Amino acid sequence: MGRYRPPSPVPSLYITQSGLDRLREELVTLWKRRALVTRALTAAAAEGDRSENAEYIYRKKELAGIDRRIRYLQKRLPDLKVVSSPPSDPERVFFGAWVTLADENGKEITYRIVGPDEFDADKGWISLDSPVARALLKKALDDEVVVQTPRGDVRYDIIAVRYAREENGE
Repeated sequence: MGRYRPPSPVPSLYITQSGLDRLREELVTLWKRRALVTRALTAAAAEGDRSENAEYIYRKKELAGIDRRIRYLQKRLPDLKVVSSPPSDPERVFFGAWVTLADENGKEITYRIVGPDEFDADKGWISLDSPVARALLKKALDDEVVVQTPRGDVRYDIIAVRYAREENGE
């Protein structure tokens, strides 16, 4: 008997223009990569016994991964909504905001709220669907925010909110 897994929630459809451009570029790159892998797979298949052909098995798995990502992007790209203008109230936290938080010890951390298709923890970009972003949304400068974590509630003060322009790469 298989394990039941509840369906994962549908991710938000919002994205920045630069994020959409990166996804489109990824799709083009995947199609080019697929052509190369298909050629290598054909060559590996021509070598004979496929059951013990490591190159053939590897290329089949690689091709399946590429096809899976292509299908995902082809389904997702038409549904995405580009958010390109800052909100009317620049002191409130909405999509695309850079938010600087201070914890109870005064340690500061800065996050940018982006779509789920473009989050990057190394850059400090968090998904709109993350617990931190959900706690921050619609809050204003100098508000206190409580974020529920597995280790307990964490309190932050919002000390800065800004909206960067896309041309800066931010």
